[in-house]
Amino acid sequence: MSVSKTAMTFAILLGGFHLMWSCLVLLGWAQAIIDFIISAHMLSIPVVVKAFDATASATLIVITAAIGWVFGYAMAVVWNRLHGV
Repeated sequence: MSVSKTAMTFAILLGGFHLMWSCLVLLGWAQAIIDFIISAHMLSIPVVVKAFDATASATLIVITAAIGWVFGYAMAVVWNRLHGV
C-alpha cells in the first residue's frame, strides 16, 4: 500500500468533509442538517450553528486534513508492516 497515496487520500477525505460543512454553514443550511441528524438519532441536544467565520473555517479544514494525513500515513505503515510489504 502506498504510504503517500493513502495519507493524501485520508487528508483529502477528512479535509473535504469539513470543506463541505463550511460551505453548508456559509449557505445557512447547516442548522437544518444538524437538527435532522440529531433528530434521526433520537436525541435532544440544543446545538446552535454559529455564523460563518472564514478564519475558523480555514483552520478547521487545514487541521482536519492534517489529522487525516497522519492517520492515513500511520494506517498504511501499519498495514505494510503487518503484510510484509
